Amino acid sequence: MIFLLGTAVLVVFLLAGAVGAEAIGDSGVPLVTALKNSGSETLGTIVNVLGLAGLIASFFSIIFGYSRLVFALSRAGYLPKFMSLTSSRKAPTWALVVPGVLGFIVSLSGAGDLILGMAVVGATLSYALMALSHILLRVKQPNLERPYRTPGGMVTSGIGLVLSLIALTGVYAFDPRAFAYTIVLFVLGAAYFFVFRRHQLVAKNADEEFALLAQAESDLDAGEARG
Repeated sequence: MIFLLGTAVLVVFLLAGAVGAEAIGDSGVPLVTALKNSGSETLGTIVNVLGLAGLIASFFSIIFGYSRLVFALSRAGYLPKFMSLTSSRKAPTWALVVPGVLGFIVSLSGAGDLILGMAVVGATLSYALMALSHILLRVKQPNLERPYRTPGGMVTSGIGLVLSLIALTGVYAFDPRAFAYTIVLFVLGAAYFFVFRRHQLVAKNADEEFALLAQAESDLDAGEARG
């Protein structure tokens, strides 16, 4: 965290000092812009290519992550059952294909800034909800057995919740459309759950659900090992 804060401060001051705050503020790739405008055209191109390579490399982890998430949610009853169907090699086919197709269709819109803003809003909301869930769990079930305890307890979660809410105001100021569209998607998702899926959950309590998710993960890992 300290390293990230330090590099962020250096980027903000050094890049603006090299080519001016206005040029950096209008750039989508500030580091590359600063290098090219300061005469380091070749170095700027190298940094750009390396950044693109890193982005492509992250696609694999993204695909792995969303497929496991969709598969597990379907297995637990939150999403339609066909989303957890697997191939002969136990690969979660539909959990891979359906989100991938939807993501590809969204990418064709050309609204990259809007999509990125919506992703940030979604991530920030998830951080806030996780912090709030931790606080509520500690209040409602203080004697629950916990294999892991958050350093600082509810104080840490409280700080995280406040920071997440502050970050949300920044995202709203940056792009109100992204904020509004994301809230609409959250509302639609909640409505889908309460209307269609609430009474179709496989697990009756949190322990059963965790066990199901662990079993689903184990089944996939076993299938991949055999494949």
